[in-house]
Amino acid sequence: MLEHDTLFIGNRWVTPASESVLEVRSPATLELVGRAPDGSPDDMDRAVLAARDAFDTGPWPAMSFAERAAYLDRILDALRPRAEELDQLVPQESGIPVCFMSGSSGFPLLEYYSELGRTHPQEELRPGRPGVAGGAIVRHAPAGVVAGIVPWNGPVMQILMKMAPALVAGCTLVIKPSPETPLSSYAIAHAVEEAELPSGVVSIVPGGRDAGSHLVSHPAVDRVSFTGSTAAGKQIAAACAPAVRRVSLELGGKSAAILLDDVDLDRAIPTVVNAGMFFNGEACSALTRVLVSRNRHDEVVDRLTHEVADLKIGDPLDPVTFFGPLVSERQRDRVEQYVASGRDEGAVVVHGGGRPEGLDVGWYVEPTIFTNVKNTMRVAQEEVFGPVLVVIPYDDVDDAVRITNESELGLAGGVFADDDHEAVEVARRLRTGHVGINTLGMDWVFPFGGFKQSGLGREMGIEGLELYCELQCFGLPEGSPLASGPR
Repeated sequence: MLEHDTLFIGNRWVTPASESVLEVRSPATLELVGRAPDGSPDDMDRAVLAARDAFDTGPWPAMSFAERAAYLDRILDALRPRAEELDQLVPQESGIPVCFMSGSSGFPLLEYYSELGRTHPQEELRPGRPGVAGGAIVRHAPAGVVAGIVPWNGPVMQILMKMAPALVAGCTLVIKPSPETPLSSYAIAHAVEEAELPSGVVSIVPGGRDAGSHLVSHPAVDRVSFTGSTAAGKQIAAACAPAVRRVSLELGGKSAAILLDDVDLDRAIPTVVNAGMFFNGEACSALTRVLVSRNRHDEVVDRLTHEVADLKIGDPLDPVTFFGPLVSERQRDRVEQYVASGRDEGAVVVHGGGRPEGLDVGWYVEPTIFTNVKNTMRVAQEEVFGPVLVVIPYDDVDDAVRITNESELGLAGGVFADDDHEAVEVARRLRTGHVGINTLGMDWVFPFGGFKQSGLGREMGIEGLELYCELQCFGLPEGSPLASGPR
């Protein structure tokens, strides 16, 4: 069992301000996995002030992209020996099977932003109009002190997705891991410590809702980056509004997988199931609405049912397990309530719908497939965040597009067809931020984020780096020696 009694604040280990403790129990066995301090508002004050001082008076923001990228390399070097530790720890904290949560899965992200820091221009010379201006230097300035709030699904990856681009941009950070998964954040904190960043640049302080609310509304914070539910994102946006504090939100999804009539089901069905139920369905980008023409509805339902039935439910540390337990009893209750609401509204369970036999200990639910679903039902409109798929029939492609877009959310989606060109033409009509064409299609180099109530801003890719920058423009007079030559 892991016992932590300090917090990582300002690049050093300190005694927490309170005696409150977070206890982490395995969602599979309910046995105690470890304990960590429960960060308080006072701890957040210390972390924010350390970050503020490091940004205002320290060397970090004055460095170049490339100089800061070198520190990512050092963090990565310190993380590599901890990959096996994280492989075992993350499933024990979250219940997400080890087949999805390789401890090294976030390493390419660090490599990507390290390389981007060496190649992406920090400043560019932009010519002005003749007779009006001599040109301008357009600079990517660091946004300042960043508050990063990360969820429990994929806790290591979620931290690295915020930390890597923010560090290259020149920001200082206070990261708040979820109270459900604080233990894995300590491995990242130790790696940051070994990388020897300047004092105050990074703090990682696990804590609950009070600590998070205090952090996002702190007057010394310049930007908030939040990943989580749409409901929580609205509260954070409201807290940031009075100070016009910059905020990026990666929120919920109720994403659709559209299967066109010509689709090869041998190729599509395994991908649709994986895209809809990976991470136990506890993923914002999961494709949980399966849209299929009435001509092929029964065939698709049969294929989906057989595909899901062949996937193992059980110990998240077993490499062949696809479905582990949900993260907590509260989350299992939430999913079961949605299953009940689907039945109450007239949807029909064709697979699952209960708790798996032989797994009486742990927060397990059966993967569930609904048919006879109307797009107005709660299970078709609200994010369940569990292994629940709804199959919705459509009349033609126009009808499929209409059903997909009739949602307050617009994070991800998928179009599956024999012809990629035809699939892309359908994808162009969808009001959603990311659409996979015959695949989930996600990578670090692509921007990710949502339309509508699925969020603000984009993470990953070049856009993920620019998210943590403010554009600064230095207008130059005609004839200025600065208005010529590369920068």
